[in-house]
Amino acid sequence: MIDSSVFQDKTAVYYTLGCKLNFSETSSIGKILQEAGVRTAGKGEKADICVVNTCSVTETADKKCRQAIHKLTRQHPGAFVVVTGCYAQLKSDQVATIEGVDVVLGAEQKKNILSYLGDLTKHSQGESFISSIRDIKTFVPSCSRGDRTRYFLKVQDGCDYYCSYCTIPLARGRSRNGSIESIVAQAQQAAAEGGKEIVLTGVNIGDFGKTTGESFLELIRALDEVEGIERYRISSIEPNLLTDEIIEYVAASGRFMPHFHIPLQSGCDEVLQLMKRRYDTALFAAKIGKIRQTLPQAFIGVDVIVGTRGETDEYFEKTYRFLERLPVTQLHVFSYSERPGTQTLKIEHTVSPKEKQERSKRLLALSEEKTRSFYREYIGTEKKVLCEKSQEGEFMYGFTDNYIRVEMYNDPGLDNCIIPVRLGELSGLEMALKGEKL
Repeated sequence: MIDSSVFQDKTAVYYTLGCKLNFSETSSIGKILQEAGVRTAGKGEKADICVVNTCSVTETADKKCRQAIHKLTRQHPGAFVVVTGCYAQLKSDQVATIEGVDVVLGAEQKKNILSYLGDLTKHSQGESFISSIRDIKTFVPSCSRGDRTRYFLKVQDGCDYYCSYCTIPLARGRSRNGSIESIVAQAQQAAAEGGKEIVLTGVNIGDFGKTTGESFLELIRALDEVEGIERYRISSIEPNLLTDEIIEYVAASGRFMPHFHIPLQSGCDEVLQLMKRRYDTALFAAKIGKIRQTLPQAFIGVDVIVGTRGETDEYFEKTYRFLERLPVTQLHVFSYSERPGTQTLKIEHTVSPKEKQERSKRLLALSEEKTRSFYREYIGTEKKVLCEKSQEGEFMYGFTDNYIRVEMYNDPGLDNCIIPVRLGELSGLEMALKGEKL
């Protein structure tokens, strides 16, 4: 039995690492605590509860998680510390030994966070509550805005792909999803709260429907009918699951934006086979070609991993040449990190840290060149921009339908407003175009 009086007038801080899905889930945890009487601690205020939602996509991510926990325990001495997320699921024993940690919650437990807080008495040693990966079956809904303008709507969780380099299926379990009806209801609630834009998030969102017998195409058709939401964006979607029908629907829709984020991971077929990806470069190039044919102005972001085991100099050059001629807008470049329990560790050829860094630099330079070129095409044009919540400083920012970042003079009255803007030159401060309100 939960004693709700324990939480009255208590304060909490939240720290999130990793993907948009994590940020959405942290916000849902915050709502649970808020409904129990816990308020978010103000700037400089000592909190009674610290919640850390972790990532474990790389060894660097693990390190950042540990650093975040240490930092929070120093800033909030005596606070009850809860750690959840992928790092907690994968390495709960390690997390539980970090000084100051009281409770470690797995993927199946975080939805019931109140049950593990007790009377907020600190533990002499961290306790772990983790279900085995086979028992992670629940889909926990999440739709949140956090500190930003856009809402992040979780439509799917888990993954059945088991790529050779990836620990996500071990951290989040099998692919599962909510029903279209329940997800539409969350979008309607976001609209009622004044939301204008929703980003659809998940681990493998194109796999939507595994647990409900529905499809991702059916989902976006249903969401398109929600009154009040003016913009939807599809977050990362696997190329083999991005069907021509989805691309054509986005092109015909007035609410789904011309913006795609598609993981490539390698532009070399030999490396894709080592990674156990479910497509080749020919399929990927065909998907990009279909988008460009159907939506010429679309922003296309692509994930690439450099330095994975088995990526020889020759194989990397194949990737570079493939990306060089591919008409995409931006590259999200990640250095391969060894993850315990993954099949990639069986591959003998390794890449030195120095070589990974050099390969990353080359791809990041190529990415900047492609993004600047894309932005320059729109200098002097007029676009509608959704203005994001104002931050301190002279400028505020927003995005066009095709995800061009726009810099404007700060005006808090424009928060969460979609306004016509004339796009000017590239800003010297950020990768953005200067914008003039019309």
